Parts: sequence; C-alpha cells; structure tokens
Amino acid sequence: MDSSNLGSVPEETLEEQLHQQQQESKPVVSAFASVPDRPPTQGFSQKYSPLDWSGYFDREEDICIPDSNDVFHLYMTGTEGPVIFCLHGGGYSGLSFALSASKIKEKARIVAMDLRGHGKSSTENDLDLSIETMCNDVFAVLKALYGDSPPAIVLVGHSMGGSVAVHVAAKKTLRSLAGLVVVDVVEGTAMASLMHMQKILSNRMQHFSSIEKAIEWSVRGGSLRNIDSARVSIPTTLKYDDSKKCYVYRARLEETEQYWRGWYEGLSEKFLSCPVPKLLLLAGTDRLDRELSQLVKCKASFKWWLSDIQDMLYRKMRPMNLQC
Repeated sequence: MDSSNLGSVPEETLEEQLHQQQQESKPVVSAFASVPDRPPTQGFSQKYSPLDWSGYFDREEDICIPDSNDVFHLYMTGTEGPVIFCLHGGGYSGLSFALSASKIKEKARIVAMDLRGHGKSSTENDLDLSIETMCNDVFAVLKALYGDSPPAIVLVGHSMGGSVAVHVAAKKTLRSLAGLVVVDVVEGTAMASLMHMQKILSNRMQHFSSIEKAIEWSVRGGSLRNIDSARVSIPTTLKYDDSKKCYVYRARLEETEQYWRGWYEGLSEKFLSCPVPKLLLLAGTDRLDRELSQLVKCKASFKWWLSDIQDMLYRKMRPMNLQC
C-alpha cells in the first residue's frame, strides 16, 4: 500500500467515517422513546408544607375582652353583606373555614374565631370549655366588634362549634341574628360517641417532629381529606414543646371531659326552637336523631330539600372540604 496516499485523504472523509461509527454504536431506540417524560412528583416538604392564612383571609385581629385577660384571635375577610361568624370544631381553629371563606367572601363578610383554648386565642382558663363560657365568649367578641348595633349575622358552627352556635342562637338575645348553619353534629350521635372520645383522643398521634409531619398525618389518617385545608389549618392546632423537642396539640381536649355532655344535651330541641332560618349539613339522613327524624317524616319537602343540599355539596362544595 502506497503510504503517500494516506496524507491525501480529505478531513471530511475521516469525519464522515467517525460519525458513521458513532451511529452504528448507538443502542436501538425503543418504541417508547416517544412517550414524554413523567413530570416530577412533589417532594414531601412541598406537598405538606404549611400555607399562610393570608391566602384566604384579608386580615387577622386580636380582640381583648374588657375586665379580663382574655384575648380572642379572629381571621376576617370580605367588605360587604352579612357577617358569617364561624365557630370551629374541638381541636381545630378558625382556619378550618379558610377554603370556604375564600369562596364566599365576595358576597359576605367572614369572621372566623379561634375558640377558647384553641389556635392563637389566650384566656385566663383555657380548659374551661363549658357551653356557657364559650357562649359568653362569642357574645363578648361580637360586642367588642360591633357594639350595640351589630350587622346581620349568620352563625356557622362545626361539631363543638355547631353546639356553641345553637346555644347562642337559642338564647334569643342576638337581635341581628339572621341565620344558623350547623355542620356535622346531631345530639343523638354526638352523645353516643362521647363514651369513645377519650380512646379516640389517646389513639391519635401525640407528637410530631415537624409541622409537615403533622399535616401528613392528618391527611393520611383521614381526619382531613383536602390537603390544602390541612396545610393552612393544622399549623395553628399545634405548639412546640421545648421539653419534648417536638410539636404537640395546642388544645388539651382530654382534660375537658367534664364539659362534653353539656355541649350536646338538648341540642336538637334547641336547634329546632331557634327562630331564624336554619341549615343542618350532615353526611346522610341516617345520622338524624329521634327529634330530627320526626321532622323529616312530618315534612317530606324537608327530606327532598336535604337530599338536594347533599347532592349540591357532593358536586360543588366537596373540594372546599370544610374540615368535617
């Protein structure tokens, strides 16, 4: 072979040969290569990270009650319409209503209160959760907010807060009361469940290494089904325990058992006697007790209306997930 010819090989030819060798060495392309890459999943810290209250309410405010050391924390939004005054369930906070508030604040003013012993409220006796004391707290806050001329008010209460709402309405002293909404509480089923309440409280997770872990537990454990609701509301239900180096529950519900029966005894009769438009939201009519069942039997239109409400909640309001 004439070595003199090697130097005359064009550079383009060498590059073409190298490219051809690289192409031949490439693995066979799979038919699935055209499938787009799966989007990255949310990391743990992002999925369960806390959400700030300001994404749902316009402002927060501390109400100092005269002649006491009681300070009640409120979340507020909206500028027009009646006041929807929201009372949360035991162990939760006013931020239970965050997602709901963001949906209705264009047509009403929302005030969500941290009840005694809960959230950011601070009182002389956080363990006094008697129904009379909590009713007086609501009256005191309304008085501090609106004086002697309150606007039209609709009381909305969930579980324990529903009991407070009913008792406040039943006193018939709030002259501007325009409506009553009770969520997920009926006397019969509530009273029957009290014997199991201490076990339920003791069986739940008691300590959390981080707020994110508490949010995750609330969702995975089923106490909340809407992740965003958990992300905005769970942080204020916790406090950091320096001695245990972890987060624990803010409300000490297990120490308030002496007041539980007072929340629910006679509740159905009081609800029915309230002289304002009323709305009772339940998961199903099977949860009605004797007094309320008699109402359904006597008024067929009420039963159909209740079914319509349930269907509407399932289709339209379920994403709001009002911590039921």
